[in-house]
Amino acid sequence: MEIESTFHMYVQPVVHPQLTPFCTERVDEWMAKEGLLDPNVKSIFVTCGDWDLKVMLPGQCQYLGLPVADYFKQWINLKKAYSFAMGCWPKNGLLDMNKGLSLQHIGRPHSGIDDCKNIANIMKTLAYRGFIFKQTSKPF
Repeated sequence: MEIESTFHMYVQPVVHPQLTPFCTERVDEWMAKEGLLDPNVKSIFVTCGDWDLKVMLPGQCQYLGLPVADYFKQWINLKKAYSFAMGCWPKNGLLDMNKGLSLQHIGRPHSGIDDCKNIANIMKTLAYRGFIFKQTSKPF
């Protein structure tokens, strides 16, 4: 129940907006390094809402002519998991979930790496309370 590894990188170039392999291959390299591409290893992304992996990423990939990696096609929406566990919907996302679990919010809201730390902390707390996480996305 501890963070084993983190990945944080800004990938949208400002000066040269064309994405290069340097940007598009980073996540895949990290996934491989952590052993997450091994078919015997079970892993899943966790998001605060469906929009990032259901709408934004597929749309961006389509626009750039890139395929969506299979590991991005299933995820756990923490808002849904929290609502199943706690019986109420967190209207203000991570802020409401932290408050509902009496947790201190870490860092700045909407800072990617800080959001990840808050997501991990919320998941850890729910798991300690006995909640069992399941995929919430529907198959593509």
